Amino acid sequence: MKRPNFKILFVTLAIILTLSLTLVSGCITITAPDTTPPAPATTISTPEPINPEWAPPITANRTAELPGIADVVALVKPSVVAINTEVISYDFFNRPYTQEGAGSGWIIDENGIVVTNNHVVEGARTITVTTDNGDSYTADVNNIATDPLNDLAILKIDARNLPALKRGNTSSLRVGDWVIAIGNALGQGIRATEGIISRKGVSLTVDQGQTLYDLIETSAAINPGNSGGPLVNLAGEVVGITSAKVAQIGVEGMGYAIGIDTATPIIQELVNKGYVTRPWMGVGLYTVDQTAIMQLKLAVDHGVLLTQIVAGAPADKAGLQKFDVIVSIGAQEVSEVQEFTRILHSSEIGQPLEIKYWRGNKEHTTSVIPAESPRP
Repeated sequence: MKRPNFKILFVTLAIILTLSLTLVSGCITITAPDTTPPAPATTISTPEPINPEWAPPITANRTAELPGIADVVALVKPSVVAINTEVISYDFFNRPYTQEGAGSGWIIDENGIVVTNNHVVEGARTITVTTDNGDSYTADVNNIATDPLNDLAILKIDARNLPALKRGNTSSLRVGDWVIAIGNALGQGIRATEGIISRKGVSLTVDQGQTLYDLIETSAAINPGNSGGPLVNLAGEVVGITSAKVAQIGVEGMGYAIGIDTATPIIQELVNKGYVTRPWMGVGLYTVDQTAIMQLKLAVDHGVLLTQIVAGAPADKAGLQKFDVIVSIGAQEVSEVQEFTRILHSSEIGQPLEIKYWRGNKEHTTSVIPAESPRP
């Protein structure tokens, strides 16, 4: 019998004393920057817009709280879906085999628009969406709108008059507020767990080079299969999208959800266009470390090393060159790629950003005007 492979991001918060980082995706080794030209990008078709005119549900004043948790679950559960996937993997001898995965999602529009996590559907050969009443639908794996950076994905199923959930807001949440996580835990059907808001505005590194921001930390139990399901308040409004948990011996009650205030504009862009646009400079990046310092004889011991400059991109027009080291962007000092990326993505397209960088033994200043990121 095939052994199910339940997908969820597990994050181990431990100090690693070697260059190998043990993460969700396996062992990733940081190596010195590759000085060879990048290989031509593989052409991947971009998903078609689901509905260019679609807008997310309006967040009105907070809905009155329901009498009890059971009432909240009864209201929300019909809008939560189980997502089952098949992914082709390869064994030690490079022989293909099928892995099964399970996750969750929730209906944001009555015409079959489903929100989930990117890691739930990433690389899937087949995707089956099952509603609470037992109806099953096959999603088109070639037309999934995804944003890996924020771990969000949008599926479209051929269904009408589905019960869509209301949208709450993160700003109204307080530490100590009750919340309920509803999802396809362990792939055994939709179930609910309760807890409180433990923290807000949490940043969490979930993979090499990927950090999720503005997360909600909750004590509600999060298990494999919960990924992509809604975190709701006692009014039955979605306030977060379950995404990760800390998996470490002796650690309990540390699950995380993407705040709905952060997720909503991304969801809208994925539905309207099929992809997300962000401020873009056209550079390859690497966090300065001892390996880079020794190999390239850098004069600065911190910052972000430019490993690639796209011809004609904003960075190229600003005069930046390969192996320059950026130490400040937008008047904010940076010492790693994640900081640089966060600041860049929070900037505005077309608005100049001051860049301070080292080239050789001298520090320089230039101005970069970020452009809209290219269509995938």
